[in-house]
Amino acid sequence: MKNEILSSSFAALLAGTTLLPVTLPNSAIAAQSPFAVNMKTMEIDGVNIAYREAGDPSNPTVLLLHGFPTSSHMFRDLIPVLAEDYHVIAPDYPGFGASDMPDATTYEYSFANAAETMTHLIDAKSVDTYAVYLMDYGAPIGYRMFAKHPERVTGFIIQNGNAYDEGLREFWDPIKAYWADPSAENGDALRAFLTMDATKWQFTHGVGDVSKVSPDNFWHVQYLLDRPGNQEVQLEMFLDYGTNVTEYPKWQALFRAHQPPALIVWGQNDYIFPAEGAHPYKNDLNDVEFHLLNTGHFALEEYGEVIAAEMQDFLERIND
Repeated sequence: MKNEILSSSFAALLAGTTLLPVTLPNSAIAAQSPFAVNMKTMEIDGVNIAYREAGDPSNPTVLLLHGFPTSSHMFRDLIPVLAEDYHVIAPDYPGFGASDMPDATTYEYSFANAAETMTHLIDAKSVDTYAVYLMDYGAPIGYRMFAKHPERVTGFIIQNGNAYDEGLREFWDPIKAYWADPSAENGDALRAFLTMDATKWQFTHGVGDVSKVSPDNFWHVQYLLDRPGNQEVQLEMFLDYGTNVTEYPKWQALFRAHQPPALIVWGQNDYIFPAEGAHPYKNDLNDVEFHLLNTGHFALEEYGEVIAAEMQDFLERIND
């Protein structure tokens, strides 16, 4: 039946006719996966925020916070796995993914602003408590959300997301120079990190089997970075990252005070956020499941099945 619908539709298009919307039979609708990922948008704080959502909203919520320079696309394979037992939300930050990209001259691109927008999104979705996957930029965004409302966070899944000085090594030297002197010259020195070569490097450096990294990642990410005005967005975020470092002691104190359970699944070959930034969590959190994986920055690409299995065990335990 489906092939007949597609064939007739294609033939009509070739003939130049206008087609009315096709209604699938009930049997075809019933055959669709109950864990299908829905692509949605919602206006939050005057910005259209895109997000992926799956699973039953009556189940415990898992919030997935992506890193730089990608989007919720990085969770494309993880979401359906979690959706069988959990309500999953994976948003794109302003200026990232399919969310609006306001002009950097009129909109404040900051981690504090992104955290507030993400909080308003889950508020609008009537999410009271959630476990949160924190990766790269997702870590300071998620920890800022935690700092405002620690009682809402049921657990952390931390994947190459930093909260300690030990995790900022050589890679960060030119960015630290920009924090110290936000001149045009220091900013321009960072634009090389927004090129296709740099994008491929982020996805492949430290990876054991590069064939497991889909090249679709490169085209998706580079399209976003190459949009007019997006480099200015990224430079603002590079500059503002320095404000996260001053928050580290506060977040560490909150870890000790509230003791959320944590699952750490960290690509140990990551040059951006090396494993030196993973170990200190064990000093402040008592309930830590700790796994170093033989891969790089975007660990889901090579170890997606491993991370999904660890998450399922962890989430079952903390929601038991």
